Amino acid sequence: MSGHEHAHTYGPSGTGTVVLDLGGDTGALIIYTGRQLLGREIEVSRADRDGDPRTHSAVRERRVRDGTFHSAVYPDLPAGVYTVWWDSDTPVGSVTVTGGVVAEFALPTSLTPSAD
Repeated sequence: MSGHEHAHTYGPSGTGTVVLDLGGDTGALIIYTGRQLLGREIEVSRADRDGDPRTHSAVRERRVRDGTFHSAVYPDLPAGVYTVWWDSDTPVGSVTVTGGVVAEFALPTSLTPSAD
């Protein structure tokens, strides 16, 4: 397990409380999760840069006008393809971050072993 794989206790965030730094070669990423991952840190890393440190963000409750959802937000990522990690050893997918755009990824709520 990585050193950042632990839960945090953060209060919910409300509408307009998250600031995203978009533009040029900088984009943002929102990873949607289920409530059961509240407080868990999710790591992402550039797919083309093995060995670079991973970026992590905690899953928080997000209260918006239309309801509540749970997500981890990465407000200022350099453009590129990112691997999303379930834990320190298990990738769950990849997502492309484009400058000036908010990318979105839906994290599965659990992983089931593949039948090889």
